[in-house]
Amino acid sequence: MGRKKLPVWAVVAADSRRARDGRFIEDLGRYNPLSEPSTVDLKIERIHYWLSEGAQPSHTVRDLLSREGILLEHHLRLKGTSEEEIEEAVSSHREKRFEKLGASVKDTPRSRRRQALEEEKQRVAEQEAEQAKLRAVAEAKAKKEAEVAKKKAAEERAAAAEEARKEQEAANKAQQADDAAEEQDKKKAAKADAAAKPESDASADAEDAETKAAAGDESEDAAKAEEDDEAAEEQKAKASEDSEDDVKAKEAASEDGDEAEEESAAKVDDAADADDDEAAGDAASKDEKTSKKKSKKKSKKKS
Repeated sequence: MGRKKLPVWAVVAADSRRARDGRFIEDLGRYNPLSEPSTVDLKIERIHYWLSEGAQPSHTVRDLLSREGILLEHHLRLKGTSEEEIEEAVSSHREKRFEKLGASVKDTPRSRRRQALEEEKQRVAEQEAEQAKLRAVAEAKAKKEAEVAKKKAAEERAAAAEEARKEQEAANKAQQADDAAEEQDKKKAAKADAAAKPESDASADAEDAETKAAAGDESEDAAKAEEDDEAAEEQKAKASEDSEDDVKAKEAASEDGDEAEEESAAKVDDAADADDDEAAGDAASKDEKTSKKKSKKKSKKKS
């Protein structure tokens, strides 16, 4: 087995009548002679089985089985020794053999490299363990600080909440006091308004009566003024008609002569004077009536 310059030997159970590299019955393990020290990987229970069946190991295999304490264990079993004694004897035998092999191991560059690698692995493992320990300590410290900070923050939040609650209660009490004072002021104002309402109603009624009376006087004066304007317009219309009649009369009188013209002119003047006197009399009588009505209304208001 193995390859060129790197042999690995197989330990097998085979028929002695067959060739060395021929067909075997069972594979029982491996032997690597190039490792320092050489290593053996064997199926111990199956080897005991074949030894009990009468199998005879070769010289090389016998040396391997003797070094591993398998032949000693088989011999003690045949003698009927207890398992504890067998185990103790085999352990002491293996320790002695390994001490002897370790002393005889050659210090080669390969073994030195292997030893250096093992030392480096051990150093790295120690460093990793130290770093892991430091990390664990730092994590524990950070966790503790975080818990303390969390607890402190919770206490601060609770204190702030309590302070805010107290402030809110104080604000609510102040608001209730303000509402009560405002309600009291409203009640007082309502009472004052109820007491002042009759006086204001009486004054308002008096003002309304005066306003209505003044409005009635103004409307009557306006109506009278309109009537006076209409009468004056009628008089003007009559005067214009009379003047037209006068013009016609003058034209007729111009044909009859100067005397007729003078007489007709005198008559027209007399008629115009009479109309003017009549109009003046009507206007004076109307003004007198208006002044009398106003004086009566003023006397009624005073009463």
